[in-house]
This record gives sequence, structure tokens and C-alpha cells, in this order.
Amino acid sequence: MRRFGGIEAGGSKFVCGVGSGPEDLESIEFPTAGPEETVARCVAYFKDQERVEGVGIASFGPIDSDPLSATFGYITSTPKTAWRNFDFAGAVRKALGVPVAFDTDVNAAARAEFQWGAAQGLTTFLYVTVGTGIGGGAMVNGRMLHGRGHPEMGHVRVPHDRARDPFPGNCPYHGDCLEGLAAAPAIAARWGQAPHLLPSDHPAWGLEAEYLALGLLNWIATLAPERIILGGGVMARKGLLTGVCGRVMELMNGYMNLPAMVAPALDARAGVLGAIALAAAG
Repeated sequence: MRRFGGIEAGGSKFVCGVGSGPEDLESIEFPTAGPEETVARCVAYFKDQERVEGVGIASFGPIDSDPLSATFGYITSTPKTAWRNFDFAGAVRKALGVPVAFDTDVNAAARAEFQWGAAQGLTTFLYVTVGTGIGGGAMVNGRMLHGRGHPEMGHVRVPHDRARDPFPGNCPYHGDCLEGLAAAPAIAARWGQAPHLLPSDHPAWGLEAEYLALGLLNWIATLAPERIILGGGVMARKGLLTGVCGRVMELMNGYMNLPAMVAPALDARAGVLGAIALAAAG
């Protein structure tokens, strides 16, 4: 059986895995550090495995995912300053001597859910992750959505009622964009506690559902997806998905038929499996 490597590069953790799909996936994870240290750990992991035919990287962004670009494989204007303008794919390719495929973490996770999970059989759907950042990957008419670059759905602007929520937002580029208001660091900064420490009846969760619903309305009206898959660490909070779905329904007010909004079928494995699928696709 053909074996490929996958790297899911997240803002707070990396996952490295080998295999051909969910059935034979083997993986490890470790905290995200600086680029040289983190890539060295990835390379050491793959060198300890049976040789893989290629490696896929599913990376936090923004990234340059255009194969014709001189900076293809780079992480570009990320808020994580140590990783800014880092040749991620090039470093892995040089160290391992195998082909390296490269895309965003959310595009890769969407690809995995399409191949093995909650988007099987669909041609137009959306995968959204809510964690250290907020991002979205879309398949439209059977193809992953790319244009001049890749979608940056977490940086859409949403209504911000400052009387209800005086928190200014913490995106270093846009302040109170969706990510600046609703990603895990924004929740922690607003309430003084990490999201997983807040009780289920805390007002944080009603506000979170509101912001996520406002973001989803933009994407539903623009892309008309058949299904939306909502993943990431923040979405693991019990009851949040139900709250988001209910608020989307209220805000849409019967204007459009709404897509199903579901949790990922592949759970936390979607990113690394998507990286492996990238590698297999070449």
C-alpha cells in the first residue's frame, strides 16, 4: 500500500502522520514552536518512519499556495511573526528529498472530509474551523476554491455591537474582524479565561454563537453550500453548534433554504488526513 506523510501545522500545535487514509493513520502531535525547531521535529519524525512517497503540508496562513509563484510554499503575512515569510514547503522538501504538496489547513481538512468524511458525495460545501484562528475552506462545483490566493474567511467583517460587546477585537491586522472577535484568543482576552475553562452557561457562548452565525450568513449567501462542517477546538464546546445553527436560522428569517450544519466526521484527524490526501494527489 502506498504511504504518504502529512503535516497539519496549527497555530498552537503540529500533527505529523503517515498512512494512506483513516484506516492506517499513525500520528504524533507536539506544540508549535519557532519554524526551525518545529520543522526539525517534523523531519525527525518522518525519518524514523518507513519511507513515504511524498509529504503534504496543511498550514496555518496566510500562505502562498500558487505553484507558479516564486514564493510557493511560504507562510506569508501571518500574525505569528517568527513564521512570517518562511519557506515551509522548501525546508521540508530539502530535508526529506521527496515531493511536497502545500495548502491551507482548512482547505486540506475540507479535502479530507470530502474524501472520507461528512462531505462525501457533495460538490459544493464549506469547512470552517474555529480555534486559535478562524478559517474556511470551500469546494465549489467539485473543485477546491482558489483564486489569486486562498480564502481568508476568518477576516470577514461582521456587525459589532459595542454596547453589548465593548471588546475591541484582537486581530493585529483588522481589530474586530470575525477572527478578532470570536477565535479562542479573543474569547480568552475578553473574559480573562481560556475558552475551555468557561462554564456552559457563561455569556461568552451566546456572544460566540452570534458572531459565528453572522459569519456563516455571509458564506451561505455567497456560496450556497450544500453543507457546512464546523470544526476546531472552540466548536468542541457542547451546545455551541446547536446555538450557532439556531441563530443562523433566526437571522436568515426564512429568506433562503439553509444547509445542514454538522460536526466533522473525522474529528481532530481531518487536518492531517487532508495533508496526506494532498500528498497523494501530487
